Amino acid sequence: MKKRCFLITAFAILFFPFLTLAQNLDENNKWARTWTNFAPNKTDYPQAEEKLPNIIANNTYLRNDVVYLLSGDVYVVNNASLTIQEGTIIRCDHENPANLIVTKGSKLVAVGSMAYPIVFTSNKGPKSRNSGDWGGITIAGSGKVNTVSGSGIIPGDYKPQFSVYGGNQYNEETTILRYVRIEFSGNSIKRKQGSNGLSLYGIGTSSIIDNIMVSHPGQDAFNIHGGKNNIRNLISLKAQGNDFQFSEGFKGNLNNIIAIRHPYINSSKGSYAIAADGYDKNMGYTNPSSVTDVTISNATLVNLSDKSNYQHTASAILTSNLATLYIHNSKISGFSDVVKFDNSYVSLPKMQKAFMMDNSFFNIHGEGVDVVNQSMKKQSLNILKYNRFTKNFVDVNDLFSNPLSNVVPKFDLKQSLNTYMVMQ
Repeated sequence: MKKRCFLITAFAILFFPFLTLAQNLDENNKWARTWTNFAPNKTDYPQAEEKLPNIIANNTYLRNDVVYLLSGDVYVVNNASLTIQEGTIIRCDHENPANLIVTKGSKLVAVGSMAYPIVFTSNKGPKSRNSGDWGGITIAGSGKVNTVSGSGIIPGDYKPQFSVYGGNQYNEETTILRYVRIEFSGNSIKRKQGSNGLSLYGIGTSSIIDNIMVSHPGQDAFNIHGGKNNIRNLISLKAQGNDFQFSEGFKGNLNNIIAIRHPYINSSKGSYAIAADGYDKNMGYTNPSSVTDVTISNATLVNLSDKSNYQHTASAILTSNLATLYIHNSKISGFSDVVKFDNSYVSLPKMQKAFMMDNSFFNIHGEGVDVVNQSMKKQSLNILKYNRFTKNFVDVNDLFSNPLSNVVPKFDLKQSLNTYMVMQ
């Protein structure tokens, strides 16, 4: 009798996480309803009425009864706060590509709501907007970055006096961003180093970032350098660059993130749903404990691929320069592999220490792990154990309930999770 009880207990311990996974993964992303827009090129936004100045040196309030034009580089300086009312629309110039740069010591407060999100979008008309029409939003904070100097310069040839970031104010409040959409950003024509949808440099723990959607960026959707913060409810839609890029020692937890990629939309440098870079080789780092360390829960990373085009996809995740990444309770589908390691991970123990994924599901067409040292490839697959997976690659439409919806795509599995294999 004792032996039977032991077996039942052991079975429960082994498979209880997958019961939880089945319950969690098949729930719709309810938080992504109402405020999002999965077909922004069809939306007829009102024309801009008032142009913002290129230097905002005093506290400024943008009202939702005015449509604003952002043209060229607009800097928030002199410890000023730019506050944006819910429901405000900011049209962003494509002829003189717009960038909003919130400099160190200044603040951006953009608090939308589910009913009235704040929208930054191209000033082109419906059906004529393109990835990279304008630059993006860049915010410089005074939080810790793991460079030798403890600071850095925002790339992209911005005005030098407004480009410094980093410091020792770990708990600073650089920004409050809630219910914000950023559409058709990522211009790389105006300057050699292109802008991303939302770039965060050295943000502190008191900053609040949640419910942000970046659609059709020509560069990265979210690019985070250093700092420390817990962020939730982020969506990246059809980025040319990486969906979520972490570097320079960023430390934090991300909960509820969605990356929707397309096999024909990629950067020539290579694009990933998640790219975690432990440190900048050109800037160095202070000690091994200061490398990028991110925990991600409830991620949906989907490449909209099928058997006719999946050969154009890469790994879902790239880890480089000793970055540490933990993925929990997530779905990964449509990519070649789950994770790719660069040559900084010289042994299997280093990989196992740097990357962990559990209680998750994946559908890929490769072996699962891509490593530089091929002699470690077979053993490296143990990194994915105790996750469920498809035995053979499944097309996106066959796997999910409604992945191509222009309202809110649904990534519920059509079949019960228990029908899939378990990596052991």
